[in-house]
Amino acid sequence: MSAGAVVKNGCFQGFLFDLDGTLIDTTELIAASFRHASRRMLGKVLPDEVLMANVGQPLMKQMQVLGGEKAREWYDVYREFNHSRHDEFIRPYPGIEEILEELRSRGAALAVVTSKSRETVAMAFRCIPIESYFHAVITADDTEFHKPAPQPLQMALRHLDLAPDESVYIGDSPFDIEAGHAAGTATAAVGWGIFPAVRLKEVEPDFFFERPDEILGLCPE
Repeated sequence: MSAGAVVKNGCFQGFLFDLDGTLIDTTELIAASFRHASRRMLGKVLPDEVLMANVGQPLMKQMQVLGGEKAREWYDVYREFNHSRHDEFIRPYPGIEEILEELRSRGAALAVVTSKSRETVAMAFRCIPIESYFHAVITADDTEFHKPAPQPLQMALRHLDLAPDESVYIGDSPFDIEAGHAAGTATAAVGWGIFPAVRLKEVEPDFFFERPDEILGLCPE
């Protein structure tokens, strides 16, 4: 656990969550969108491990890595497909809503910290209506710097009126864990998202969860 973490009665006070791959299942949506963009832009489909290597950061930053000077074209092609097929591919993760409800009932403050735009977050919450569980939702539109920089998490903590050492950031990408380290929160990686466990453990999260119900161990009754 992060040095100096403050856990009252064995429970973190603040739970900050990534969105894609952590609270909602968008893995196939993201993969299909990248494959489409790669096919359109290159005439071939690059391996998923190349296309999705930087998922967890803002989309334009990912496209700058893939497309260089053609990043805007990659972005537009990806986004058009992603929005048109969004509702077809997005799925809830079983058990997540019950975990959020239980954390709230145990007195925890909850926030989402995501690199998605506010528009695409609204699309996700329209399909999977869990927004009401959160005291704050921080998107890529809300800060100048983004994960793995700490600013989005710091903004969420200000909204929750909590210190970093009272809180844990939970996500499925190495950039989530690095952002938590930078912000001074405890960190938890989840094994049901986009990135494999070996990649996540390389960035040394304080906790690693295979199942959503394990999150409740951070806030016992």
